[in-house]
Amino acid sequence: MLTKAEWFRKRKYGGWGLTPCTWQGWVYVGIFVAIITSVQSFSFLNNSLKNAITIILTAFFIGDVLRIMATLKEDELEEKNEAIAERNASWAMVFVLATGIIYQVISNNFKSIFDIDPFLLGTLIAGFAAKGISYFILEKK
Repeated sequence: MLTKAEWFRKRKYGGWGLTPCTWQGWVYVGIFVAIITSVQSFSFLNNSLKNAITIILTAFFIGDVLRIMATLKEDELEEKNEAIAERNASWAMVFVLATGIIYQVISNNFKSIFDIDPFLLGTLIAGFAAKGISYFILEKK
């Protein structure tokens, strides 16, 4: 695409994604933000067209970021540290989602209704499915 992987490094301490590590990376991110801001400020475009253009540009940007992340090289220690950090983050998210579902069940029980947020439940189910499928595929190798 438009960028080089060496302009970025993986984020380690502030979430997921990339951080620019060269001036070219910062210029790339700045140009993307400027383009999106410009598109949203055009008064001659209707909102639907602005949103469509923004979605297309953002999809392109996300695709480029994913491509860069796939091409960045890590040594064995970095891979191990990232795997442990991802595992810990996953467990923290599972705990919060499960706590949210338990809270909804208890609070709805007082109202005599049974209503659980389907996104919370779906997220937990998707996580369990991803883990099971991953283990199944990895054990076949």
